[in-house]
Amino acid sequence: MAATSCWTLDGLLKATSRSFYLTLRVLPRSIRPQIGLAYLLARTTDTIADTEVLPIAERLMALERLRNRITGNTRQPLDFSRVTQDSKTGAAERALLERVEDALGMLARFQAADRQRISQVLDMITSGQQLDLERFAAASAEHIIALASDDALDDYTYRVAGCVGEFWTKMCRAHLFPAAELDNALLLENGVRFGKGLQLVNILRDLPADLHLGRCYIPEPRLAAQSLAPSDLLSAATEPRFRPLYDSYLDLAQGHLSAGWSYTNMLPRGQARLRLACAWPILIGRKTIEKLRVANILDGAHRVKVSRSEVRQIVTRSLLWYPWPRTWRRLFAG
Repeated sequence: MAATSCWTLDGLLKATSRSFYLTLRVLPRSIRPQIGLAYLLARTTDTIADTEVLPIAERLMALERLRNRITGNTRQPLDFSRVTQDSKTGAAERALLERVEDALGMLARFQAADRQRISQVLDMITSGQQLDLERFAAASAEHIIALASDDALDDYTYRVAGCVGEFWTKMCRAHLFPAAELDNALLLENGVRFGKGLQLVNILRDLPADLHLGRCYIPEPRLAAQSLAPSDLLSAATEPRFRPLYDSYLDLAQGHLSAGWSYTNMLPRGQARLRLACAWPILIGRKTIEKLRVANILDGAHRVKVSRSEVRQIVTRSLLWYPWPRTWRRLFAG
């Protein structure tokens, strides 16, 4: 029996993401398996992209093989045993890699429309991961590569997260409220911004760690306008000069999350589970932004994080306030 045979879908979800597992548990049952599997496959591609045991060219090929299996372009068996040998790969991620054929088998059992939605979002996510590997192929702490423009940053946040907002919206629309009269164009637009906002918060929080890998997601022209080079951000002493620019990206992230809050409140009020599943990551993201505004973000020794007790407070308050719409809507601002 394989060492990972004890890992169930639910166990893998719980082990790979504390925050997303919270969201997944409250989702309505009719969409929980599809969204949960899509998340696990995205974590699988992410694990391959991040491994250090394979050179970048081999990671790109491995991602392409998995991408082709997910989209149904090939049935060639997958073997990621070399990646599982990476000592930095956690037990849950190793289980994902070892059970990738089981995950693909689950995908094949969904109805055709759901398979297509899952395949499309994973195709886009994988394209973003591949683009990132190619863009930062020569990057290191001694040679930091920055994005070329705000458009490049926006494109990246769409590929790896904004597209998830589209996927989420289409899946929920199909299974939960197909006949509801909603502004579909605005719902999709806000769903994309929802995803972008969450990803941008992660990027802004993880800036020091990415810099030490040679990756700078703050566009070089924006840095140059402040007389800064990407390498300057390695020093915590640079923070006061960098702060105005950094705050402008926090403002952008907050604007995206505000659109996500509008998205949440556009959903039919009877969809309480779905609204809570959307609200929690938005409110956690907003709390993260609050912490980033007062932290020295270039001090990599102190990673900003929302505590478990703060998450519990967010969850409890949202549950208590849900019956009162006007009070509930103040959660994002209050």
